[in-house]
Amino acid sequence: MEMAQELHVLAVDDSHVDRKVIERLLKISCCKVTAVESGTRALQYLGLDGEKSTMGIDGLKVNLILTDYSMPGMTGYELLKKIKESSVLSKIPVVIMSSEKILPRIDRCLEEGAEEFLLKPVKLSDVKRLRDFILRGEGDDNKETEKNIKQVCSRKRKFQDDSTTQSMLSAVVTAHDIESSSPESSASSESLQPLSKQSKIG
Repeated sequence: MEMAQELHVLAVDDSHVDRKVIERLLKISCCKVTAVESGTRALQYLGLDGEKSTMGIDGLKVNLILTDYSMPGMTGYELLKKIKESSVLSKIPVVIMSSEKILPRIDRCLEEGAEEFLLKPVKLSDVKRLRDFILRGEGDDNKETEKNIKQVCSRKRKFQDDSTTQSMLSAVVTAHDIESSSPESSASSESLQPLSKQSKIG
């Protein structure tokens, strides 16, 4: 496996909302995400539609393909078959997602070579488990990549914590400014001023 800072996942779903959810979960799990809206677009990206692959533009190896089952034009099952028929891409793990638990559909996908079948809504624990599976599957050569990913996650969490802290501080400052500029606050300050003088005098 190429020594990359993040695992690269190709997410395929015709639902804009579901794509955004999956993209968010993957990014939280320290994965690089390329999201497309159809099986046809996925094939174009992978270079399996007879045209030049756009993978070369990004310069990123795809480590996992996560696709919805029910999509117009080309189902996730049909996309799975095309990927597994490719001598170049057949080793890329493919995971199918669906909101319907239909056992014959699940069995057919697994028999065709799907790594797993996930029921929607996909959870963060599902994504992290898939990430860990990919890392383990790459063997000893991937220990350095796993270390790099942990470092990236650590930096991202620190950045998020710093951003959260900064946001909280900004909110406190803003609230303080509003309170200080309010008439009630001014009146309170004026009423406290004589008391303060009296305490000094006494």
